[in-house]
Amino acid sequence: MSNTLSHLEQVKAVSRHLRGTIEEGLNDPVTGAISDDDNKLLKFHGSYQQDDRDIRDERRKQKLEPAYSFMIRARLPGGVITPAQWLAFDDLARNYCSRGLRITTRQTFQWHGVIKANLKPSMQAIHDAMATTIAACGDVNRQVVSSVNPQLSSQHQLVQEWTQKLSDHFIPRTRAYHEIWLDGEKITDEPEEEPIYGDTYLPRKFKMGIAIPPTNDVDVFAQDLGLIAIIEDGKLLGFNVAIGGGMGASHGDDTTYARLGSLIGFVPPEQLIAVAEGVVTLQRDYGNRAERQYARLKYTIDHRGLDWFKSQLEARIGFSLQPVRSYQFDQNGDRYGWSKGEDGKWHLGLYIESGRLWDNDDHQLQTGVREISKIHKGQFRLTCNQNLVIADVAQQDRATIDELVAQYGLDGYLRQSGIRRHHISCVALPTCGLAMAESERYAPELLSKLEALLVTHGLEEAPILLRITGCPNGCARPYLGEIALIGRALGRYDLRLGADFIGERLNIVYRENIAEPEILSTLDTLFEAYAKDREINEKFGDFLVRSKVIPAPTQRLTPIVLNAVT
Repeated sequence: MSNTLSHLEQVKAVSRHLRGTIEEGLNDPVTGAISDDDNKLLKFHGSYQQDDRDIRDERRKQKLEPAYSFMIRARLPGGVITPAQWLAFDDLARNYCSRGLRITTRQTFQWHGVIKANLKPSMQAIHDAMATTIAACGDVNRQVVSSVNPQLSSQHQLVQEWTQKLSDHFIPRTRAYHEIWLDGEKITDEPEEEPIYGDTYLPRKFKMGIAIPPTNDVDVFAQDLGLIAIIEDGKLLGFNVAIGGGMGASHGDDTTYARLGSLIGFVPPEQLIAVAEGVVTLQRDYGNRAERQYARLKYTIDHRGLDWFKSQLEARIGFSLQPVRSYQFDQNGDRYGWSKGEDGKWHLGLYIESGRLWDNDDHQLQTGVREISKIHKGQFRLTCNQNLVIADVAQQDRATIDELVAQYGLDGYLRQSGIRRHHISCVALPTCGLAMAESERYAPELLSKLEALLVTHGLEEAPILLRITGCPNGCARPYLGEIALIGRALGRYDLRLGADFIGERLNIVYRENIAEPEILSTLDTLFEAYAKDREINEKFGDFLVRSKVIPAPTQRLTPIVLNAVT
């Protein structure tokens, strides 16, 4: 393994805390792009440069540069948005973007198709809406996600407050963001420090998430730092701590892999920030900075050992973690329809296919939520499964919300199959530069065909976790799907099977590099067996393991627990 720093590490080292020459590139009228090095730094500011791959070849024939544009991602801890923010974000989408609003698998918004000239105005519009994009991408702690609880108890609200505290604590301190995007004063004679990240930030991206049992709607074991809130008798006692989760891998390279987080202990709320900072700074100091494919926390832990990491963590923070507290998950995914909170307010969970909020001939989802925003007095909450909760609705306002939901086609949750309600997919083509196959655009077509199969076997209501991605990097957490399709090439996917319904078991490869006919025939056979031989309330992934369609998982496929207590 090389000891030479990767190119990006060198770029970060000379970037002057993420400035590079981004500002000069934005002002260059000759091209719609910025330089490769600046594009790498731009991610720390919450944006990616992309181009429309559907027309890339045609533009090349015309001797034109690619149709460059930018994706912008907001940092919205816990996915909480006010109606005023929603209206501002919708204005941004209508004024500057090509693809409406899109809810991501990390509980935030992405805007696609922003041309270079509109990038700075878009960033300023997000800032004016009392939000930010800094650290939504890049080698830093990104968007902190947390469970969306329609009941919104006081303790769930307290968990949201800790989500915000974690997000605020790990915001980069560089003034580059304000200088470049918000016309902040440039201070050249004062030293600038990043007390948590250091001059070169983290070796790779870092993700945190908080789950509240019994629902694992954030896939807590997919996080670099996963926290399980322990609530007893209405009191938040603290958090079980899991480290080293991660979904990214590479086709044909067994040295890269998805990994579930390992439970290492319990921490009371007042010690949470110290533990989180200890984990982050250990990864900062010991993560692989030579080969980025091995730079995530999961590889640091597996290379050095879980016991080593835990002992180093406790030495760094100055206290020992308590034994893991008992907890139980019973479901993944989101709840739909109305539910009532302990304060008497109501919360409406809406299904948003692949998180795509835009208008077409069949429905006007983007306009519908805009109209709701004009009269809504509560909040909106985005989910990690790309759905939407209209939260804090008074009893007297429910009928008006229901009318708008029906008028604009937002009532799809009332008539979707079990597999459609539990599917997520990544953006993939045409904008993602890593995509090998279709995902978001293919999902509706595939789901219709899968639903037809499920209907023939009487399984249309069976909840089945389906994940589709255009590549193996894992943005839609495919390795935790009971059924997962991971893109290999246009029209071809690896079929993975056998994760459980609660996010505590990874799936495995069942068929490699297959096209739709084999995907459908394979699943049709398995659906038939499931319909005939499943046990009461047995989920599809558990059935595949019990019936030995796939081998029982090894220890590597389950969370490792140290010092567990019941």
